[in-house]
Parts: sequence; structure tokens; C-alpha cells
Amino acid sequence: MNKFLISATALAMASTSFMTSAKEKFNYNVDRFADIAVLRYQVPGFEDLSLRQKELVYYLNEAALQGRDILFDQNGKYNLAIRTTLEKIYTNFSGDKSSKDFKGLEKYLKLVWFANGIHHHYSMDKFTPEFSQSFFDAQVKKLGKHSLPLEKGQSVEEFLKIIDDVIFNPAVMSKRVNQADGVDLILTSANNLYDGVTQKEVEDYYNKLKDPNDNTPISYGLNSRLVKENGVIAEQVYRIGGLYSAAIEKIVYWLKKAEGVAENDNMKAYIGKLIEFYTTGDLKTFDDYSILWAEDTKSDIDFINGFIESYGDPLGMTGAWESMVNFKNKKSSIRTQIISDNAQWFEDNSPVDARFKKDKVKGVSAKVITAAILAGDCYPATPIGINLPNANWIRAAHGSKSVTLENITSAYGKAEEGNGFYEEFAYSPKEVELMKKYLSIADNLHTDLHECLGHGSGKLLPGVDPDALKEHGSTLEETRADLFALYYLADPKLVELGIFSSPETYKAEYYKYVMNGLMTQLTRIEPGKDIEEAHMRNRHIITQWAYEKGKKDNVIEFVKRDGKTFVKINDYSKLRNLFGQLLAEIQRIKSEGDYESGKKLVEQYGVKFDSDMHKELLRRYSKLNIAPYKGFVNPVYTAITDNSGNIKDIKIDYSENYVDQMLRYSKDYSPLTK
Repeated sequence: MNKFLISATALAMASTSFMTSAKEKFNYNVDRFADIAVLRYQVPGFEDLSLRQKELVYYLNEAALQGRDILFDQNGKYNLAIRTTLEKIYTNFSGDKSSKDFKGLEKYLKLVWFANGIHHHYSMDKFTPEFSQSFFDAQVKKLGKHSLPLEKGQSVEEFLKIIDDVIFNPAVMSKRVNQADGVDLILTSANNLYDGVTQKEVEDYYNKLKDPNDNTPISYGLNSRLVKENGVIAEQVYRIGGLYSAAIEKIVYWLKKAEGVAENDNMKAYIGKLIEFYTTGDLKTFDDYSILWAEDTKSDIDFINGFIESYGDPLGMTGAWESMVNFKNKKSSIRTQIISDNAQWFEDNSPVDARFKKDKVKGVSAKVITAAILAGDCYPATPIGINLPNANWIRAAHGSKSVTLENITSAYGKAEEGNGFYEEFAYSPKEVELMKKYLSIADNLHTDLHECLGHGSGKLLPGVDPDALKEHGSTLEETRADLFALYYLADPKLVELGIFSSPETYKAEYYKYVMNGLMTQLTRIEPGKDIEEAHMRNRHIITQWAYEKGKKDNVIEFVKRDGKTFVKINDYSKLRNLFGQLLAEIQRIKSEGDYESGKKLVEQYGVKFDSDMHKELLRRYSKLNIAPYKGFVNPVYTAITDNSGNIKDIKIDYSENYVDQMLRYSKDYSPLTK
């Protein structure tokens, strides 16, 4: 639950300090379709790594790419069959490629690739095809049964009956993750994490396993699919010899290669422990791995690989498969080192109740990184910051690692330069200039504080179930981390530490955040829909609550001018105090496991918004021709070997386009569809 996603309004002002003038002509934009722009990112500093480090990155990259099919299948039971069928039609099509049907199929396929399935990666709504069922059926029949992903004994007609219903019937599998109040969240969610069980059965199953006196609980359900077989509920564990074995075997093959060139004994130990976890599926082993990983702060190369974030589970339990390989940006990590070194001061001076503070902050480390590869739930759309491990007791006892992906935020910024967004939505030129002057450092520091200290702060009271907040856990955890960052951005301590040169810096992030939370993030939502994604709910809770509670003092106001709505902040100091008050309440809810209060807060402030303003925002946004969602293609790494097969260099290439990359990945990294 500790993944920081970039907001719609943070795209234009990311730090670009490490980019050289020679790279200014780099083409960041790759493709554009529907509401999505696909970009490239650079990997500055890769050439400066030692050969052993390059080899390590290469092996870890291969391990990352081998897990792609797992996420597709987790996201939906028929995703792999649909993706394979669409790709077969696309690559074998011999008709008119300018026809409406073919163009519609091409767009749909691009969306499926981007979302790792047939549901939108943010809204979770099923895609509506812009090609006819008759066209699709005709193309499938042309392929013939030997080219289709048929189950044993299944005919083409039987296959089509199922797939047609899934693709073309809007009532079938309509929502990948349903967070609506008052319904069975398991039965109404189309993901493939459960089968034949109800929400109550899932909750009862895991509650029986949990020991309220266990101070080091495993992450129940993290790496398994809960099903009912012959009337009996059972877990299908993700491991070698279990579910997803074919893919996990490939991942382990490359992890063993990486283990052989690990930077040090600590890294070798936790790679070995991860291999053991993939082999056994034992969640205690995963905790052992997580501890070893969190305690390794010396290695320059780093990675995540596994079942980690639980946003794709309506109950916040099962982890989506993801991976990211990276190395340390030593220059930019100076600021994050300062923050980590002062973690205890931030904890001690937090506005939350003393009962919920950590007496001693342990092992908090943070760094700025350069992403080398994105995979699984980090690809194509990716976070800009990560804090792990997720287990509360591990963070409390052994610490955590936080990272900010500066080459990713830089790519966002470069691709969005001069798009007119701030000029359209900011209240006045004063706010535009404020953001142009300070937002680069303020936005990056907000990510640093969110990940490094926000997620690592506070503690649960003894006996509180880490899953007590259930379906609202992810939203409230992101709210807590954001509030921690917002509160401290305005603290004079940041100027004292030399991170900010001006005490006015925080105002750039405050204004951007409030404008985004109350207004501009709504441009991502279709008319008639509510806010459903956890990070969007989080931002709306914070800003809507602050707006409502600050009305008496007119802290934030909506201003109408020339038929347009703007947000104006009248008192930044009082706004900071409001952030502190809400942080104290959110921490209380988390520490006490107060589900009802958390639910009320989410439903009251995080879901609904003004529909008339929404229509206005959509009109204004459409004129800018900006894609509200963005993601990336990866660089291509090629191993250069000598006559004996020994690697003598790793070359990096940025020229691969979106379609070619996706088709290559399906050809070379699809162990579950072979």
C-alpha cells in the first residue's frame, strides 16, 4: 500500500537537473491513443556502472520481464486468452487496416497492453470495444483452432461464446476492483484473485488464521488465490509447483544468475531468500527476505520483485506481481539522506497523539534512484516513489527503504513542457510563477517525505489487526503519508537543514496539491462516475476536508471568473494547521484500527464531487489536448559477449516503439501462454 503515483498536475514540473544539454533532443513521446500517452525515459549513469553491476542489472531486468503474464492473469481470468487472440488477429490481419473495425481493434489492443488486462488501470472500468462482434468473430474463425488459446477439448465456437460475452457484454465483469459501499466487494470485482467465494467467506477464512497476540504477523493472502473447491475454501499459492509455476521458474532462473554477481554478501543473502520464497510460497520466508532487503542500505543496485502492492484486491490483501530494477542517484540522494538522518526529529514533532508515535525510529533509509526497468504492476504506468516493506511490524522493528524515481519524474516533465496546463487552471500568474520557481524541488521533496517518513511514521496499538481498515486501508494509508509530507513541507526545519533555500518553497506544492485534489484530478473521471482509485480518493479527502473545515476562516475558496472556476488559497499557515489536524485523526484511525471512522471519512470526503464543476473542467481540459494518463516503454538491454559466451558489455537502446515492445514481450516473456 506504499506506492506514490504521480498526479495529473505534477507532470510538467519534475526535476531535470541531471539531464545534460546533449540529451535535450531525446524524443520522450512514443505513442498516443484514447486517454493515454506513452513516453520514454532515460537511464542516465548506466554507462558509468562497472561491468559486474551492468551484468547484475541485466539479469534482474530479465527476471523482471518474466513475470508479465502473472499480472495479466491476476487482473482477470480471461486476460491472457484475450491478449493472445487480439495479437494473433493484429499480426495476421490481411484486410483493410484503415477500416473502422481494424482501427478499433488496434486501439483496444493498445489499451489492453497498457492496463495489463481489459479494465482501465485507474478507473477499473471495462474497456468498450470500438469494433464489432461480427468482425472479431470472423477474424477469430480465420485464425483457426491451432492458432487460438483454446482449453483442452474446447472448440472455436465454445471459445467465442465465452470471450464474446467478456468483451462485448457491458454487464459481464464490468469492474476489476469494486469499492462501492453496501455490496459484496469480492463478487462484484472481476479480478482473478478469488473464485467461488463471497466477501464474508474471505474475511472469515483469514480471521480464523490470524492470532491477535502475534506481534509479527505474516501478510495473509499476499501470494495466493482463494477458491472454493468441492465446497471447501482453499488457497492456491503462487510458487514453483503451484499457481504461476511456469513464470516463477523463469524468474528464479534469472535471480540465480543475479545472485552470482551480487554486489555484496547482504544482497546475495536476500536474493537467495527471495528464491526460497518463490520455491516454497512460505510467507514467513517472505518476511525474512523483506527484513534482509530493508536492512541493505549499502548496495548501489537495488530491485523489487514479487507480490507486493494490494490495490488490485478490493480487501487489500493479495499482492499484484511487480518488479523494478534501479540504481542509486548519488547526487540527488543527498537530500533524502538528510531527511533519513533526521527521521526521529520529524516523528517527535509530528502533530499526532504521543500514543501513536514511535519511541524510536529504526532503519529509515531513503534515496533517489534511476529506474532501469519497469515491469508488472509498475509497467507501463509507474509510481514515482515507493516505500517498502509494507508490513507494519517490519518497518517498526527493522526499518524501511524509500525511493524517489527521479529519471521518471524528469521524463514526465520533459514530455509535458509548455502544455498550458497551469496557465489554464491556476488562479493567477502569481501561482503559475510560484510553481515554475519552486515546484520542481517541492514536488520531489513531497515524494521523499511521503515515502521515507510518511509511510514509516506512527505505530499500531498492541493487538490492532493491520488489515482492520479493510477496503479503505490503502486509501487511508496514502492519505496519512500525504498529510505527513504536506505538514512538514511548510516546516522551517527544511530551510534549517538546507533542503529549501526559501521559506516560500512549500507554497508551490500546497497550491498544486489543493488545485489537483479539488479540481484538476477530476479530469480523469468520466461524467457520472465517482472517485474510486485510492490515490485520487486520498487527495480529495485531504483537500475537501481542508476546504470544509477552513470555510469559517476562508482558508481556501473557489473563485468564478469569466465562466471558469479557480481555487485560491488565502491563508497558507492556517492550511498547514488543518493538514496537521487531519493527520492526527488519520493516524488515530490507523493506530486504533477504527474502521467505522475511516469509512465515514472516505465516504464523506473522498468519493463525491460537484458534477457541474466537473463538466466545466472536462471542457477546459479537452481544449489542451493533454492525455490524462501516461506510461512508458522500457529501454532495450543487449548483452555483448565474447567468443566464450562471457558478457563483456551491456548496451542500452531507446528506439523501440510501443507496439513492437509489447509484441516482443508477448513473444519472449510469456511463459503462461506457451
